[in-house]
Amino acid sequence: MAECNNKAACSPERKKFLTATEVAEILDVSRSTAYRIIHKLNAELEKAGKITVPGKVSAKYFYENTYL
Repeated sequence: MAECNNKAACSPERKKFLTATEVAEILDVSRSTAYRIIHKLNAELEKAGKITVPGKVSAKYFYENTYL
């Protein structure tokens, strides 16, 4: 993974995908709950014909759907 010289560019809001650990930290929930949230959001994306990555969620879609 490339090292970030600019912290703003490496913030979770700038990432394309969020991991379960990041989702758990952002929402202050357990990792298992974060995985359930990711699964739900990815299912919605798949239903809309989008490509998803198991265990990760689109950061843009996550923030749009959590009102953060």
